[in-house]
Amino acid sequence: EDAPEPAAGELTPLLATAHEAAGAALEKNGLTGTRAKVYLVLDRSASMRPYYKDGSAQALAEQTLALAAHLDPEATVKVVFFSTELDGTGELTLTDHENKIDTLHASLGRMGRTSYHAAVAEVLALHDKSAAGPDTPALVVFQTDGAPDAKTPATQALTEAAKTHPAVFFSFVAFGDPENKAFDYLRKLKAPNTAHFLAGETPKELTDQELYEAVLASWRP
Repeated sequence: EDAPEPAAGELTPLLATAHEAAGAALEKNGLTGTRAKVYLVLDRSASMRPYYKDGSAQALAEQTLALAAHLDPEATVKVVFFSTELDGTGELTLTDHENKIDTLHASLGRMGRTSYHAAVAEVLALHDKSAAGPDTPALVVFQTDGAPDAKTPATQALTEAAKTHPAVFFSFVAFGDPENKAFDYLRKLKAPNTAHFLAGETPKELTDQELYEAVLASWRP
């Protein structure tokens, strides 16, 4: 059955536009009516500073929330920030999302390195605790601007997640020059529960449609 659509009054104009694009992308991929928890992982490595400053991280968060409004009856997105380790977590809702990423990011202290495995572990822990239950499909929008510093733990964490949490899918969104050798890690990643999208150096300029089509392209819960 179809999700109860959020009342139009609940959506800010920005979210309403993204929500419409998300609905179209879900339909195009045969995912209309799908139920899933949605998580957002944000990279806080030092090189990410400009993407927080120019609003790219906040924009991705709002796009992720608008997608969650279709997939999750609670329309809530848990956000996981990582750098050298897990930096912190937060939550986005339809009534509490404006400037939320900037506020959370500012509260988390210094930016570090890039440890994917710390973020993967935290997402799985959150999903295990979710009221929907760990067997509920989960779509993780995993943003990064580089390779993991420690590739072996990253690959192990994702490979292990595919076995222990087969319902959890990691859709990587890479900010930065698509030619960057750092993204070879994502290009070569063979884990069955992952896909990646090279969003380019100005991710904020992507249309909602472009982002959703890329994020949803390989996800079939």
